[in-house]
Amino acid sequence: MKLQTKVSLLIAGIFAVVLGWLLAAAGRDDEPDAPPGSSAANERIVREDSHVLGEEGSSEVVLVEFLDFECEGCRAAYPIVEGLREEYAGQVTFVARYFPLPGHFNAERAARAVESAARQGEFEAMYQRMFETQAQWGEQQTPADDLFRQYAVDLGLDMEQYDSDYASKEVADRVQRDVDDGLALGVQGTPTFFLNGERFEPSSVQDFNTAIDAALAE
Repeated sequence: MKLQTKVSLLIAGIFAVVLGWLLAAAGRDDEPDAPPGSSAANERIVREDSHVLGEEGSSEVVLVEFLDFECEGCRAAYPIVEGLREEYAGQVTFVARYFPLPGHFNAERAARAVESAARQGEFEAMYQRMFETQAQWGEQQTPADDLFRQYAVDLGLDMEQYDSDYASKEVADRVQRDVDDGLALGVQGTPTFFLNGERFEPSSVQDFNTAIDAALAE
């Protein structure tokens, strides 16, 4: 993908982030429960069971994204993150955290579907499927449960286990734990990035490269 196209996608993503923050801020005036850089914040940014995209990097550099599968900004950021994963493969660890927004009808369902797939070792495949098909089910006011179940079938999952996990309190609680961590960190919109424990707000593709390169050089 050309750099110009990536920049355009990121601009659209950043617009969605700002809009999300404004909407959320209208109903929230509280400060983060976990100040950036504190041990409490670091524990909330990445947990032992947080999902790593691909393999962990050899360095200590970690890029974390709190995301919503129905968020258009996250969809715009998706190819950029995929490009970074390819560029920094083996060096940087990329972590995805769930943060379904209440204004998105199917966001929490999508997160549960991805988490259910993760329990059968297919987190990344379902993560990618959600973003690649977002136009088919996003911004709808009807449940997409059956569509998400078909994605699970396509991935060859054990459907008895998938159905059980998808409807389980355990999976719902796992998604909510990510949301709770995000809220404690002051996350109000998506996508929200953290690089090595610090809030990271890029305004261009180059910002990602500059910040990651600097972190790798430390």
